Amino acid sequence: MFPFLLVLLLLCPPSSGAQIPNQDQPKDPPIATNGQPFPWDRMRLPQTVGPLHYDLTLHPNLTTLDFTGVVRISLDVREATSTVILHAKQMQVSNVLLLGPDGARPLKVLEYPGFHQLALLSDSVLTKGRNYEVQLEFAANLSDSFHGFYKSSYRTSSGEVRVMASTQFEATFARGAFPCFDEPAFKANFTIRITREPRHIAISNMPKVKTVELPGGLLEDHFDTTVKMSTYLVAYIVSDFLSVSRTTQRGVEISIYSVPEKINQTAFALDAAVKLLDFYDDYFDIPYPLPKQDLAAIPDFQSGAMENWGLTTYRETALLFDPDKSSASDKLAITKVIAHELAHQWFGNLVTMEWWNDLWLNEGFAKFMEFISLDITYPELHVDDFFLGKCFEAMEVDSLSSSHPVSTPVENPTQIQEMFDDVSYNKGACILNMLRDFLTPEAFEIGIIRYLKRYSYQNTVNSHLWESLTDICSSDDLDVGRMRHVEFCSKRKLQSGASKWYSGDELDVKAIMDTWTLQEGFPLVTVEVKGREVRLSQERFLRADDPSLTEGFLWQIPLTYQTSASSTVHRFLLKTKTDVLYLPEEAAWVKFNVNMSGYYMVHYAGDGWDSIIKVLQHNHTALSGNDRASLIQNVFQLVGVGKVRLDTALELSLYLSRETEIMAVTQGFGELVPLYKLMEKRDMPELENQMKSFIVDLFRDLIDQQEWSDSGSVSQRVLRSYLLLFACVRNYAPCLKKATQLFNQWKDSGGTMSLPVDITMAVFMIGARTPEGWDFLFEKYRSSMQMSVKSRMKFAMAVTPLQDKLKWMMEQSLGGEVMKTQDLPDVVVSVAKNPRGYKMAWDFLRANWVTLIKKFDLGSNSVSYMVTGVTNQYSTREMLNEVRSFFDSLTEETGSKMRCIQQTYETIEDNIRWMDAHLPLLEAWLNRRSRRTTHEDL
Repeated sequence: MFPFLLVLLLLCPPSSGAQIPNQDQPKDPPIATNGQPFPWDRMRLPQTVGPLHYDLTLHPNLTTLDFTGVVRISLDVREATSTVILHAKQMQVSNVLLLGPDGARPLKVLEYPGFHQLALLSDSVLTKGRNYEVQLEFAANLSDSFHGFYKSSYRTSSGEVRVMASTQFEATFARGAFPCFDEPAFKANFTIRITREPRHIAISNMPKVKTVELPGGLLEDHFDTTVKMSTYLVAYIVSDFLSVSRTTQRGVEISIYSVPEKINQTAFALDAAVKLLDFYDDYFDIPYPLPKQDLAAIPDFQSGAMENWGLTTYRETALLFDPDKSSASDKLAITKVIAHELAHQWFGNLVTMEWWNDLWLNEGFAKFMEFISLDITYPELHVDDFFLGKCFEAMEVDSLSSSHPVSTPVENPTQIQEMFDDVSYNKGACILNMLRDFLTPEAFEIGIIRYLKRYSYQNTVNSHLWESLTDICSSDDLDVGRMRHVEFCSKRKLQSGASKWYSGDELDVKAIMDTWTLQEGFPLVTVEVKGREVRLSQERFLRADDPSLTEGFLWQIPLTYQTSASSTVHRFLLKTKTDVLYLPEEAAWVKFNVNMSGYYMVHYAGDGWDSIIKVLQHNHTALSGNDRASLIQNVFQLVGVGKVRLDTALELSLYLSRETEIMAVTQGFGELVPLYKLMEKRDMPELENQMKSFIVDLFRDLIDQQEWSDSGSVSQRVLRSYLLLFACVRNYAPCLKKATQLFNQWKDSGGTMSLPVDITMAVFMIGARTPEGWDFLFEKYRSSMQMSVKSRMKFAMAVTPLQDKLKWMMEQSLGGEVMKTQDLPDVVVSVAKNPRGYKMAWDFLRANWVTLIKKFDLGSNSVSYMVTGVTNQYSTREMLNEVRSFFDSLTEETGSKMRCIQQTYETIEDNIRWMDAHLPLLEAWLNRRSRRTTHEDL
């Protein structure tokens, strides 16, 4: 829950997942489990029959950890057929009946596990347009992974272990809970009944309408019928949770559910959910269509949260907040997650992508709306300070040749899982932000309202969005019913159609945005200024040795620029490989991509970087904080591809000694820290320590200004946590002394002394360096009910130099008894970033590979995060060969074709090239800098 730790010690964001070759057709005709030919040979279901309504009854047994059920599906027969193909995975199916005009008849069932498919064979033809139902009884074990209908458990403060059951169906796991048409375009209504013991409660997407007593003391809860929706959004939980509730302005009941002993940590989430649902109701001009919205904190949860319609589910750390123990970063992260999942109630649930290739229409929008909604509802969080980081994270993976287009073909479940990556989420959000800036916020808002209203309860593809954002003032759409739409379009008419970007007939949103969604990567714009003339050229930015990989790419780029002469933002749509524009007047400097609202990098040819360095050194506030952050990121990334000399980038970084804004400071760390992290994995302590000293010296004044308190804005508090942690990690004497003193006082008080929340990470990290301190911290971790405190303690324990503790932590996280298995990826990656643990983390990953891919699922973000997080700081041929040797030994079933493996190879090769090319330069520059500093001191 600490947003910038990944830059500091975990360094690289979770990488995207993998790309498996097209498996939509088996090599041989499919054979069912009984040896007979299976009548369908494709991964995707046929369109001949679809569902209209599911009547689903379930009986989970939390003692025997299994469940039984019966589902009756009303069919929409679109073409005459005698075969119904649907999904079921790892369950026993029995007593399958066809209920039609002629009564009930048994159906023959064939199963093809390769595609998770069942074929229901009728001895008579199902006629198009007639009413039929199929009924199937089924039984299965509760999953011991984090998906499907799975077992979760938690330990009370008295040590009792309590079991519950919850669901996670996105993307392809509903089929493991009940037979269904498990693809997003097969929308239907669901009526759900759940049998439970009286000591439990059951919740689902819709409110409970009644409870019926059954023989044997059991109860059956009946839930209202859902709206039309996709299977991946179905949800139900059986637990002993408690809840708190409030009602929105439009009468929607919001409830937060958690384990009983943590219900006192739900107030903040309840306030946030009410405020955000009211905001979205108004912003989208479409009332939330369900009578209730539950938010449930699940003790075992793989991802951050899930947008099930009417019952969103969360990790406990993503929902629970203690005003006395949670940090500013926790508040920011929790609010963003709630904003994300509630945005999905419209983007994703009401309007759903037709297939997973366009997942970004769900996830890119929800990520983007986090920032739009919180900017208005929680201005004190200053979310704008953090958006840019998402674009930098996306560029990290999008600059590799193994990246993929935002919209890319996928077929099988592993490929689908891999779509849940930085490209779909963060690049998706960044190109939407660019489009909003391009169209104006008002026009963009009107267009997306039109999109949501036009396609409610339907499925969409890319082009539907672009059409909705084109000609927003066309007369046929003035019935959107909003005053602001009419006012905006009237204003546009008064301006005679003039635009800041284009003449009216040039604007083709689809043509522009197809260049951003249908090809991978992003452009590097090279700018050369000569007087008033500015020469522009574009190419793909790629961290690879092969220039041919950059050929054939062309974007339509909404360029923005500012000059030293005025604060006016100028705009230019670059549609060609090269072009020329003319400045209104000559200027001392020109900055392109104002506030980095565009998803592209800029290289200033000629003496362009020198003029930028001058302005940063003499008057850095002439440029915005985001502009400064983007210059830092651009210049260091350009070093890696040979466009800029390393000493130019390092000279630019010197201005950071006067920087105070969070995005620029953290990006400075984000570019400089990886340099010594690479050295830590080689035997070069002298240069490594020189680099570490340089960074500490660069930020010394800012570190010294930090108070050991919780004062200031959210951004100031997050920055304080970050700086003090860095200073203590780097053994900066004043920090070390203060943190040691505070840890000893806290330990002597038995852990009861109240520490300022934002400094606890630094204090815990120093304490965990000794065996006694680590053991004390672990005992507090074990007994704590505050999720955010546990999260900080866990991180501190994972950066200890005590190798036996690191090994023990990884083993315990895998076991799941003492430390939750859901936290294992974070633990493994933290150990991998630890100079004393990186070899251990790699050995652990290899030794437990089969267990890990079974628990976390092939293609999942968790698996790719571990793969890239453990390996992305290697920079030697020996380690590359070792990594290749292991991954090349895998089979396709154990993940050999995952995209994250390709990313790993590329990243290590890029690290090797960087070190070979720049180490001598870095050493020479640091030596010159050291002599210069010594001379100045004299």
